[in-house]
Amino acid sequence: MESTEAIEGNQREGDILLVLRHAPHGSSWLREGLDIALVGAAFDRKVSLLFMGEGVLALLSGQTSGALGQKGTHPTLQMLEMYDVDALYAESAAMSRFAVAEADLLLTPERVGETAIADLLKHHDLVLTF
Repeated sequence: MESTEAIEGNQREGDILLVLRHAPHGSSWLREGLDIALVGAAFDRKVSLLFMGEGVLALLSGQTSGALGQKGTHPTLQMLEMYDVDALYAESAAMSRFAVAEADLLLTPERVGETAIADLLKHHDLVLTF
């Protein structure tokens, strides 16, 4: 289900949107984005996460550490709820492209299409892409 109703009514001044576009392994971009989310939430900022492109692969459950002992991101993803980071969105097109099924996910993001993504970008004071 794709909607924009929750996006428009759920934002407040000072919101941060983190766009996570990188796969869980191969670079540190995803981990750094998640770290920023936790830091922002610790300083009482409302943080939203948008998983786009290969970033949706980070939501798959059952992942382990990467090559050469690269730490996995699952522990950080599981901490999001503890930090009240509950505005999670995933690009519908990427979910379909990578055949990511809802049953395979560690977290349950709201699936969003192009219009909802544009609304997310418009309704946040700060947008950071990782």
